[in-house]
Amino acid sequence: MSLTPAEEAARRRTFAIISHPDAGKTTLTENLLLAGGAIRLAGQVAARGERRRTSSDWMKIERDRGISVSASVMTFEHDNLMFNLLDTPGHEDFSEDTYRTLTAADSAVMVLDAAKGIEPQTLKLFEVCRMRDIPIITFINKMDREALDPLELLDEIQDKLQLDTSPLYWPAASGQRFAGMKDLRKGDFVSFRKKTADQSDDVGPSTRIGMQEARGTIDTMVMDELDEGAELASEALPDFDVNAYEEGHMTPVVFGSALRHFGVNELLSTLAEFAPGPRAQKAEKKDQPITVERSDKNVSGFVFKIQANMDPNHRDRVAFLRLCSGEFKRGMRLKTTSNKQINIHAPLMFLAQDREIAETAYAGDVIGVPNHGQLRVGDSLSESGDVKFQGIPNFAPEILRRARPKDPMKSKHLRKALESLAEEGVTQLFTPALGSDMIVGAVGSLQIDVMAERMSAEYNLEVVFEQAQYNVARWVSAEDPAKLESFMEKNRGSVGTDLDGAPVFLGKNSWDVGYVQEKNPDLQFTSTKERMV
Repeated sequence: MSLTPAEEAARRRTFAIISHPDAGKTTLTENLLLAGGAIRLAGQVAARGERRRTSSDWMKIERDRGISVSASVMTFEHDNLMFNLLDTPGHEDFSEDTYRTLTAADSAVMVLDAAKGIEPQTLKLFEVCRMRDIPIITFINKMDREALDPLELLDEIQDKLQLDTSPLYWPAASGQRFAGMKDLRKGDFVSFRKKTADQSDDVGPSTRIGMQEARGTIDTMVMDELDEGAELASEALPDFDVNAYEEGHMTPVVFGSALRHFGVNELLSTLAEFAPGPRAQKAEKKDQPITVERSDKNVSGFVFKIQANMDPNHRDRVAFLRLCSGEFKRGMRLKTTSNKQINIHAPLMFLAQDREIAETAYAGDVIGVPNHGQLRVGDSLSESGDVKFQGIPNFAPEILRRARPKDPMKSKHLRKALESLAEEGVTQLFTPALGSDMIVGAVGSLQIDVMAERMSAEYNLEVVFEQAQYNVARWVSAEDPAKLESFMEKNRGSVGTDLDGAPVFLGKNSWDVGYVQEKNPDLQFTSTKERMV
């Protein structure tokens, strides 16, 4: 029996995973895919050489360095639900890519290291989730290592995030003594088993047993600690409230070890049971605010990411389109708000860089739209062409570098490559009004390193990124276009444009920006810019 588009949309669970670097996010991603049946063997992120391969980290630099530097999308079906897992970079230098990806998520999984608790990057990403009221499930990872006291961890979440915690499970010790966790709702025990050398890969890391059986197999001191901790948690912490979770005020908590695949099935079940389906999206229609519901018949969505060169054999460029309403069918023609028509003949579904043609897709799904520069991050697409979703901002870079090819004959090739990568939205490209310099803007130095490696690997270009004469970039705007034009003309040595042609002031330092702003009170100098489409 076929389902209606609204029923299909209700089956979708689109979620992101956020964490501080090294909290185990990529390992958890791999094991969620394994638990969901999307892959047969999780990538061995701690292995070496050819064994060191993960599905989510597909770029060469990610595999070489063992880090995530680009958001990726993985779709899989499990328990009659369609999961769209949005994997995000954990490193702060790629926080802008993470921010954009979170705009496409309906919920998030926050991964914490059991020995470290909430770390700085986790806090930043949580604030982004709070800005968008994204509900969060917490996974406290690495329980098979020595960990902080569980109540201490939950208190930290409460204090630092102002988020009520409601554990669905309670751990039995940690580190070498870790024995598993008690299901606080069902009352049974999920036992942790370390795989021995003579066991095959088919042997699971956990099994559910009754509490009576657990008492007969687990160390008495560990069991006493479990009983005491579970009782304290039940008395001191609130019961789980689905409404409070969906409103972003409460987080259900699951404990486990992603590396040992323990607690991963329980996390996936929690996502299936509680994570919301596609949420309503704020938008405008003919300059009037509207709310787009997943049940609306008009197909609509927004581009939250552009990825160049996913296929190394082609100079491809794929726009990641988050669908918000309607039933999308292969071959549809959608329009941007500027009435540009996009014919989508080969829409893609993803498992990281692996792809297949999507015949249909529904609200909550993420499809890839192959294009050659027609689409940019923040573009809205719909059948009618008159739906405009909330914009995705650009943030002013913290590092500016002058890009120069080692071979001067390849300057034109370099500009095209820089423009292509800037369209992904991870780095920015500025063109000064005077001269032919190409100024690259980035949040952190690792982005520059990644760009240099991608230039070499994907474009066969050897590029030098030199110290620029500018250190600060601010977008400039004014209510009176004549005043803006006059300013740009008088300051040609310190102004330029970004990839969209928007005016930019390029200063030597923050004092420089403040001085110019004081001298030009009719102009606005901003560190964020929402791309108008």
